Amino acid sequence: MVLLWVSLLSVLCWVWLACFQGFFWRTDVRLPERLTPPAWPSVALVVPARDEAEVLPLSLPGLLAQRYPGSARVILVDDHSTDGTARVARELSAGTATGALPLTVSTPPPLPPGWTGKLWAVRHGVELAGDVDYLLLTDADIAHGPETLAALVAAAETQHLDLVSQMARLRTETGWERLIVPAFVYFFAQLYPFRRSNRPGSRTAAAAGGCSLVRREALERAGGIAAIRGAVIDDVSLARAVKRSGGRTWLGLAEHTAALRVDSVRPYPGLGPLWRMVSRSAYAQLRHSLPLLVGTVLGLTLVYLVPPVAAITGLAAGDLPLLAAGAAGWALMAGTYLPMVRYYGRPAPAAALLPFTALLYLLMTVDSAVQHWRGRGAAWKGRTYT
Repeated sequence: MVLLWVSLLSVLCWVWLACFQGFFWRTDVRLPERLTPPAWPSVALVVPARDEAEVLPLSLPGLLAQRYPGSARVILVDDHSTDGTARVARELSAGTATGALPLTVSTPPPLPPGWTGKLWAVRHGVELAGDVDYLLLTDADIAHGPETLAALVAAAETQHLDLVSQMARLRTETGWERLIVPAFVYFFAQLYPFRRSNRPGSRTAAAAGGCSLVRREALERAGGIAAIRGAVIDDVSLARAVKRSGGRTWLGLAEHTAALRVDSVRPYPGLGPLWRMVSRSAYAQLRHSLPLLVGTVLGLTLVYLVPPVAAITGLAAGDLPLLAAGAAGWALMAGTYLPMVRYYGRPAPAAALLPFTALLYLLMTVDSAVQHWRGRGAAWKGRTYT
C-alpha cells in the first residue's frame, strides 16, 4: 500500500514536470530564422585550451574556416599545456587555405588564487581581443560548421540579444555515450528549461559553455569574466551575470545541418570518463549543500526509480493498481525523454532505459559530494578546486 501511494505521487510529479516545467522536454528551441543584420560587427573567437593537442585537428580548422562577412579572428589561449597544444594550433593555422580567419596563440600568466583555470584563460583571451563588438567563447573540443558564427551574430543583432548560446551535440558513438549523453542534456534542460531561460525577466538563466556568443558591452556591464572567476559551472554563471545586469540571453539546441553544426568531438570511450565529466561539477551544482544533496537523492528516487520498481513489483505480485501506477509514471517519463532520444538519433525504445541512467547520475552526484568531502573537489586536467 505504501509503494502504491508513493507511485501515485511519482505520477503526479511527472504530470507537473511535463506540463509546468517550461516544456523542458521539447527539442524545438533552435536559433531564430536567420535574418541579415544591417552591418556585420567585429568578433573575436576565444578558445581556452589545456592539453588539447589530440582534439584540435578535429575542431580548430572549422573555426578558422568560418564564412563570416565581417571582421573576425581566433584567439587560442594555451593554458600551460604539456602536450604541444600551442604547436599543433600553429601548424593547423599554417596549413589552412587562403582566406581563413587569422589565429593568435598566447599563454596566460600563472593561475592566481581564486580563479579556475578555464576562466583565467578566457579572461586572457578577452583582453587580447581588445575593442571588438562580440566574443564567441567556445571550447577546444567543439567543432563548428562554417556558417555557425554568422548565424549566431545574426541572431544576436536582429533579435537584440546580449548572449546567444547553443548546446553542442555531444558524441554518441560508444554504448556508454549513447546511454548517458542524451540524458545529460535532458537533465540540464529539466534544471534550466530553455524557454524559461530565454524569457526576459525570468529568474532562470543558463548557457552552454561550448558555444556562447556574448556582446562585449554586456559582458563588461556584468563585471567581466572576473565576476565569475571562481565558478566551476561557468556557463550558467555567465548567463546569470549577463541577465542580472539587464542583458537578454538565449539558449537552444545545436542544429543537425553540416553548415551550422556545433558538435563536441571529445571521446568518452568508457563509463569512467563520463562519470568524471558529471561528478566533477555535480556537487557544485548543489552549492556544496548536504541538505540539497539529500533532497536530490530523494527526489531522483521518487521521480525516476519508483515507477519501474512499482511496475515490476506489481507485475510480479499480480497487483494491478500498483502495476498501473508504476507503468503510468514510467510511460510519462519515457514520453518526455523520447524527443531527446530522437534528437540524438537513438531508437525510441531507448527512452525506457532512463531510470537506469538516472540511477547512474544519482550515484555520480553522491560520488561528487564524497570527492568534495575528501578535499579533491572539482578535478580537471591536473587541477583541483576545493
